[in-house]
Parts: sequence; structure tokens; C-alpha cells
Amino acid sequence: MTLTLPQATFAPDADRPLVTIVIPTFNERDNIAVICGRIAASLDRHPFEVIVVDDDSPDGTSAVVESLAKADSRIRIITRTGRRGLAGACIEGMLAARSELVAVMDADLQHEPATLVPMLDLMASTKCDIVIASRYVDDPDVAAFSSVRQALSNAGNRLVRALLRVQTSDPMSGFFLMRRSILVKAEPRLSRDGFKLLADILVQGGRAMKIEEVPYVFGPRLTGQSKLDERVLFDFAVLLIAKSVFGALPTRFVSFALVGGLGVIVHLALLGLMLYVLNDNFLLSQTAATLGAMTANFFLNNVLTYRDQRIVGIDLLRGLAVFCLSCSCGAFNNILFAHLIYTATGIWWLATGVGILVGAACNYVLSALTVWRRFDKRQDREKQAPEGDAVLSKGGGDVGIAQPPYVSR
Repeated sequence: MTLTLPQATFAPDADRPLVTIVIPTFNERDNIAVICGRIAASLDRHPFEVIVVDDDSPDGTSAVVESLAKADSRIRIITRTGRRGLAGACIEGMLAARSELVAVMDADLQHEPATLVPMLDLMASTKCDIVIASRYVDDPDVAAFSSVRQALSNAGNRLVRALLRVQTSDPMSGFFLMRRSILVKAEPRLSRDGFKLLADILVQGGRAMKIEEVPYVFGPRLTGQSKLDERVLFDFAVLLIAKSVFGALPTRFVSFALVGGLGVIVHLALLGLMLYVLNDNFLLSQTAATLGAMTANFFLNNVLTYRDQRIVGIDLLRGLAVFCLSCSCGAFNNILFAHLIYTATGIWWLATGVGILVGAACNYVLSALTVWRRFDKRQDREKQAPEGDAVLSKGGGDVGIAQPPYVSR
């Protein structure tokens, strides 16, 4: 196997590999050893390192990687506790890379490691910024998807290209190679809450970024379960909305606002039901509908918006109480600002819109500060630990500490 080295700045020295392959994992114990072996076989004698970023998998993925790292110094692991999210895991791994070239791929073997070789060759010959392994370069049906997932993937790619003005055949790909310096420059503006990091990077890089593509066949998952579910689709909607307004809105706020919109639907449905049950007693019906909508919003935000800081156990009841209190403050500010705007302008729709925005912002800030941060005990313990006490990165049998900016809290 012959691999043409990239331009001189990419050439590895005695202490640095040519490329770092970042693999985010969650419950991939049965796949991770296989993918690491295939990477080693594909890259053959070329210098590389593998960084596995594991979101504290309960199936023992980290322990498997630690065992692999003892036998192969090219393998390292970052175990994240108290933090979840595919994009955030990829960013941490890429920032911790020792090479200028970094690749991201999944652990489930749906991304073929042999594709790394033509990706590196293309990076070397074109001196581009990023090489995307695309499922759609030659054939729109190249991906080994079910008909439903194929339709979802095609629709998602079209939406990303249309709304975010990204010029590539597969902006939703999870398999790509890029310069680490590009990632470092874009990192402050990247969302750690999403699941499609590539689209975010392409948006931040703008038209100045030189992009190349190589085709590959999206293979079937070897073992384990797919991470594609309703929450992933929700994250996709959040990403599109947040980036469509030039990234002006934090993705977590967009998620919070979308949940609030669902809460309005819940409120109206409950109000209609309670009016029927309580013989048109509006005061009691409105009270019940308000409490029901707040409860629904709390649990949806706990599962969707703040799933990386999810409240569990008995803290759910206390969290719900604090959430309702913070929402009451938001409602008060909603009414106050709407009244002030209407008094000043006499435009009801403007007053209503301003009231809703102020109330939503107030709810978002207060709930973030008083609900999920307050009850996220694991994260609190990490923050209280002295710098360097938490073991985050392990490789080659040795323990290493991932220092800022590699650790995102």
C-alpha cells in the first residue's frame, strides 16, 4: 500500500503522527476492537493515532479501549463523565490530537477504514482543507439504508444544502478528514449539543474552505443498536434553525424554545379537555392546563434539551418544582413587557411577540441556572475537583491529563 504524504507541513516528525482518527463511542464495546484493528491494517506502516472519546458507556467500552491502549501506544482514550453528545465528543477528541490532520469516523463499522487512504491521498494532492467521505458522490442510492432511512437522509441533505448553503453532496456525513487548524479556528462557534458536526464546520468555514469528496459505501452496523431515533431528528431540526439565523442563537436555547412551542400545544389541548370535564370552569381549567404544560415542558427539556445534564431519581420532583417557579418568573416578565410595549405602541402583535421572547429568554436563563445546573451532581463534583485530579485521557498503558482547552465543561 502506497500513501503519498501531504504537503510538508503535514509530514509527521518523530513525535507526531501523520493523522489522528477520532472515534466517538457510546455502548460500542463489541465493535471498538474490530474498528481499531481495521484502521491499523488499512494504514499499514503509516504513522497514525486513534483517540476514542467515550461518553462513559455503561457497557464497559472504556475498559475495552484501555486494554487495547496497553497493547498499542497508538490508541488513546478520553472518557467523558457528566457530558454527552456526539459533536462535543468529536470536538474534544480533535482538539486533543497530536497531528495536523484529523479524521472522524463511527465505531460501528458503517464507515470503512480503508477509505482513509484515498482521503489522505486526495488531501495531499489537492492541498484542500477537508475531505468528505460521501455516500452520494456517484450514486444517490449508494448508502446501505432502509427505504425510510434513505428518504430521511436524502431530505436532510437537501435541507442542509438549501438552508445553510453548504456546497457538498453529503453535508450530513459523519466520516471526514480535515486540518486540525481549521477546527481550532471554528471551535468557539461550534455547537457541542448536536449530532452532525460536519454541517456545522462547513457553515463556520464558509465559502473560503476548499472541499473535496471521495465515494464510499455505507455498510451495515456490525453489532449494537443504531443511535438514530426521535431525539436525533429533533437535534437536526434544532441545528437547522440555529444555523439558519447565522448561528446567532445557541442551539440549547433553540431546543428550549421548540419544547416551549410543544408546551403551547399541550396547554391548549389540556385547556379544552378540562373545560369539558369541569363544566366550563375557566379558572380551574386554566390552572390545570398551565401546570400540565409546565410539567410536560420540564420532562421534555430533561430528555431533549438537557439530556447531558439529565435529572434522575428523587431530584426530578424537586427539579420540577424549581422549574415551575422559574417559569412563573418568565410569565410575569412576559406580561410586564407585553403591557409596556402595547402601552407605548398600541400594536398588539408586537407587544405579544416581545412578551413571548422576553418570557422565553427568562425561562431559559433561570431554568439553566437553577434547575439542571443545581441538580447535576456529577458535573458539580467534577467542577469542585482540583485541576488535574480527574483522569480523562489514557493511552499506551499510561495515564495522561487532558488540559484545557481539551476539556469542555
